[in-house]
Amino acid sequence: SFWPKPLALKPGWAHARSSSRARAEAAAMSGKDKNGYAQLGVNKDQQAVPQQAAPKIASCGTAVKMILMGSFLNVFLPLVPLGIIAPRLRWGDSTVFVLNFLAILPLAKILGLATEELSSSVGETVGGLLNASFGNAVEMILSIFALKKGLISVVQGSLLGSILSNLLLVLGMCFLFGGIKFHNQKYNADGARVQSNLLLLSVLALVIPSLVGIVESKESLVLSMSRGAALILALLYCMYLVFQLKTHSDYFQATSEEVHAEEEHMSPILACVVLVLSTLVVAACSEGLVDSVEGITHSRHISEHFIGVILLPIVGNAAEHLTAVDVALKNKMDLSLGVALGSSSQIAMLVVPFTVVAGWVIGVPMDLNFQPLGTGILLLTVLIVGSLTSDGESNWLEGAMLIAAYIMIGITFWVL
Repeated sequence: SFWPKPLALKPGWAHARSSSRARAEAAAMSGKDKNGYAQLGVNKDQQAVPQQAAPKIASCGTAVKMILMGSFLNVFLPLVPLGIIAPRLRWGDSTVFVLNFLAILPLAKILGLATEELSSSVGETVGGLLNASFGNAVEMILSIFALKKGLISVVQGSLLGSILSNLLLVLGMCFLFGGIKFHNQKYNADGARVQSNLLLLSVLALVIPSLVGIVESKESLVLSMSRGAALILALLYCMYLVFQLKTHSDYFQATSEEVHAEEEHMSPILACVVLVLSTLVVAACSEGLVDSVEGITHSRHISEHFIGVILLPIVGNAAEHLTAVDVALKNKMDLSLGVALGSSSQIAMLVVPFTVVAGWVIGVPMDLNFQPLGTGILLLTVLIVGSLTSDGESNWLEGAMLIAAYIMIGITFWVL
């Protein structure tokens, strides 16, 4: 016929081709090529990490709108100049305290916004360091002014209250309101366990000086132990940053991440300017707030313990409280726990050592003897929170329990 006959294949060739095809399919299933070498591609158990688009820089007008309209707390911004001039006009300790108390609330929010905007443009590692440094700038500034006035008990109460409010009030509100909207919320339990263990170790650094203070009457011994423990906590916090940002960052990743490519951010220069200006204004308002503490304790018969443990932490953590609850209502519990537990870890392992070293530098005997009552409450709080967060799930009843515990603690320090 016209068409040529097909070439006849040798009997072994068909078997070889089928065997080669079978080996290629088996290698594809195992993640290797046909020769047995590992493929450079991504197998079925690995998913390509979505590439985030470059951040879109906002215009000056948009940035100003972002600052002024970012939170309802900004309605208190007109009180900032009044709070600064009130001590110089001798308006009275109660007036000075209230004005500066309300003025610091929006300033703390703006300070946190500037830190986040700057962190988004400098990379993950430097951004983590910036959040660690400026995330608790309000507490650090308040502590420095209080130490200069010799209000050691107020500083200790403020640090204790900041940890308690984050662990009980903030986390409790996240669990409560998030649990009301969603039947059950999940989060990464590995990161929660790491931070709970770090908090337990921090409590140990507070318990030892308190117990030594009961046994020994030498204040110099307690002070030396406190300074040594503070340096160890600071070193451990640096190791924790490496653990969180580099070696085990997967422990702190959200269960489902969203990529927002169209979000606008401040330019790094504008974020730096806002960060510096807000820090300076917070320092001015903090000075007036701390100077009025002694007067208000005598005129209003409010104990320094209640001011330090309950009121001052509200000032320093107001912006974080709102942020944590807001993201919990969006079912982003990993972010909520990052705010509540992460901020508590920063305070216990960064701000507490900072105040001890700052007192060491300016000649104030700031120690870690938080008294048996304070350390006992903190220990039980860390144990309760660690137990509730170890399963990686939350509901509204757990939030109600945490809030109830915080109310009982607040009543205790009110009647002291």
